[in-house]
Amino acid sequence: MKLYYAPQACSMAPHIVLRELDLPFELIRVDNRTKQTAAGEDFLAINPKGYVAALQLDNGQVLTEGPAILQYLADLRPEANLAPANGSFERVRLQEWLNFVSTEIHGGLGWLFNAQFPDEIKGLIKAKLFKRFAVLVRTLERQDYLMPEGFSVVDAYLFTVLRWAVGFGIELEEWPALARFQARVGQRPTVKAALAAELV
Repeated sequence: MKLYYAPQACSMAPHIVLRELDLPFELIRVDNRTKQTAAGEDFLAINPKGYVAALQLDNGQVLTEGPAILQYLADLRPEANLAPANGSFERVRLQEWLNFVSTEIHGGLGWLFNAQFPDEIKGLIKAKLFKRFAVLVRTLERQDYLMPEGFSVVDAYLFTVLRWAVGFGIELEEWPALARFQARVGQRPTVKAALAAELV
């Protein structure tokens, strides 16, 4: 498999999961501005949407969209317990969290990358985002991870997008449960390895 990624992007979540599952893969860096890979390929020919992550399977098929990629990977090694069994109610709960992280946390932080927004608009975006943080906190105050069974693909996703907060002047220490979550996930050997590989 080939994982098309950009440093510090949401593609870090499937990168972490690939390492958690000990699956063989090749990392291919993409320049988000030029849409070229490190080898000079046209990334738009691989993923016409133009953004990472994209996972090219050994049969040539390309998967896009983080939540879909994460679940696909987890199902390749169900014994690793990174996602509940397909068809179970617990799997629906995982999908519920994946959608929440995707739309409310990833989406909310993503708006802040727009340098054209004035501070007033960014303030409104942050106010909404902080209400979503409160939802996360209610769960992470009573358990270590978003799913009660333990670390799962959604935690890799949440960890990845919450790393962006500091760049926007958002100090997660204001939400101790989120800060503890980030520290906890950040200590996983697979997370450290993914971070090190992307900083090369």
